[in-house]
Amino acid sequence: MPSGDSVLIALQGAHVLSWQAGGRERLFLSPANRWDGHSAIRGGVPICFPQFNQRGSLPKHGFARLMNWNAGLAQLSDADAHIDFTLTTHADTLAIWPQQFVARLRVQLQPGQLHLNFSVHNTGPQPLAFTGALHTYLAVDDIALVSLSGLHGQAQWDAVADVHGVAPETLYFDEEFDRVYAASAQPLLVQDGQGSLRIEQSLSWAQSVVWNPGAQKSASMADMPDEGFAHMLCVEAAQVFDPIEVPANEQWQGWQRLTIS
Repeated sequence: MPSGDSVLIALQGAHVLSWQAGGRERLFLSPANRWDGHSAIRGGVPICFPQFNQRGSLPKHGFARLMNWNAGLAQLSDADAHIDFTLTTHADTLAIWPQQFVARLRVQLQPGQLHLNFSVHNTGPQPLAFTGALHTYLAVDDIALVSLSGLHGQAQWDAVADVHGVAPETLYFDEEFDRVYAASAQPLLVQDGQGSLRIEQSLSWAQSVVWNPGAQKSASMADMPDEGFAHMLCVEAAQVFDPIEVPANEQWQGWQRLTIS
């Protein structure tokens, strides 16, 4: 774009790999990825569909991030650029998930803003149920200097300690952090010492997930450098607990928006 903003997207998973805005990279991408066309890509914005994590019988985080999507034609103007990616039912999906569907991701770029709109069209005769997420990895200079606000008072599940509670006014990150929050109608604000980023999501996603693996887990991950945890924070628009149900021949959509603030 004339503003200098850019986005890079892989066909595998319709995976957003890079978002350059305001003179810096805004997404974390692990330098230890295999890039073999089969392994999940660590970083950027993976699409978790039709299963979140290991909450079901499908591969972890579902199959969408492992398969090639079809790219439409990019639409470009001085103020806006967008492109659509689609994944539809085929033999490999039917072998592990007997549903007829069309999943679509629209990636929309405006100066200082990235908008991701994910939709699922149930093209079959039976109801379709899924969980998932836009598993966004934000780039930060130093996780020790990062704070996240905007979730104050929301229901919180700490997956590390398996404890339920309520979110404090501000979140800080000095160890492994893996928590699921009831989605907030208010924007979230990530500050990292170099600036701030506003994060919004549609409430058609019931939860927000905040995750950083911490030093010990990061060192154990084959596709993450030992110090990778220090330069990333995941803030995800997600459906973790109760599946989204899409009636036959109907469509669901949910979005996440990142804006330099």
